[in-house]
Amino acid sequence: MKQARGAVLGWAWLAVKPIVFIVVFWFALEIGLRAGSADAAYPYFVWLVAGLIPWFYMSDMFSTGSDVLHRYSYLVNKVKFPLSGISTLYSLSTLIVNAVLFVILFVIYAAYGMPWDIYLIQVPILMLLMFVFWDMFSILTSQLSGISKDFGQLMKALSQPLFWLSGILFNMNVLETSGFGWAANVMLFNPVTFFVTAFRDALCDKRWFWEDPVFFGCFVAVFVATLVSMVLVYRHFHEEVSDVL
Repeated sequence: MKQARGAVLGWAWLAVKPIVFIVVFWFALEIGLRAGSADAAYPYFVWLVAGLIPWFYMSDMFSTGSDVLHRYSYLVNKVKFPLSGISTLYSLSTLIVNAVLFVILFVIYAAYGMPWDIYLIQVPILMLLMFVFWDMFSILTSQLSGISKDFGQLMKALSQPLFWLSGILFNMNVLETSGFGWAANVMLFNPVTFFVTAFRDALCDKRWFWEDPVFFGCFVAVFVATLVSMVLVYRHFHEEVSDVL
């Protein structure tokens, strides 16, 4: 990846940044603001990291992945590489880095003495599902960004609000108990919220990610809508993107 090129530690820097990010948030929330609850059935730090690590992958796909054709425009114009292949290769390289962070997560999980059970089998399944969905998202949005740079800027602008509003730093159940049930209903269609919740269900709450039929059904609807949109956009614009770039 470009951001690791020329550095002495190379790809290690791709993991260093999120690790520093995790430590800072842990210190600010659990130590500074006392956000962790002593009555919880699991350590707050494990809960926090279980949401942050998948977010790092999704954040990259939402910002850089949605503009990947501009980033690697030479592959489009000179090599004539398939547009979908560019998105897929970027998605895969980003997922590999994220897999290293998941290994670190399991080390933290074991260090806290949490149980190894059947629910953990969901983690690799969810990683594969996350890869498929966000690869489709990248193929869809990167072509729209290729046609319009404004669309790419919009995706980058929405990345930070998505982080704060998707339940990464707070439990989504708080919305319902605080009288914001309408917001909780909207979040049912947020794929970021789905994956963050699903990983936390597997690691902390010991639930299957399909146990909530409404939440899972909403994700399936978003998945299908993204797939259909990707196919339609690819058919109409994949030949025009290289001319615009």
